Amino acid sequence: MPSKNVVSEIAGSVWKIEKKAGDTVEAEETIVILESMKMEIPIASPIAGKVASLAVTEGDMVDVDQLIAVVEG
Repeated sequence: MPSKNVVSEIAGSVWKIEKKAGDTVEAEETIVILESMKMEIPIASPIAGKVASLAVTEGDMVDVDQLIAVVEG
């Protein structure tokens, strides 16, 4: 099964986790919502599959290109 790393597109804080490890996701479905400069930015799965792992928790600060989750297709 191929896996795909999901990374942050911006620096910000993890505002809300929508999916947990083991949940199924569709392509473009939101996994995590980041907050940056008072805006909410959804981080979506690039592929349909299952969330294999999450690398962040709510309240964490993330940088650009930081690993958010791994999705297995």
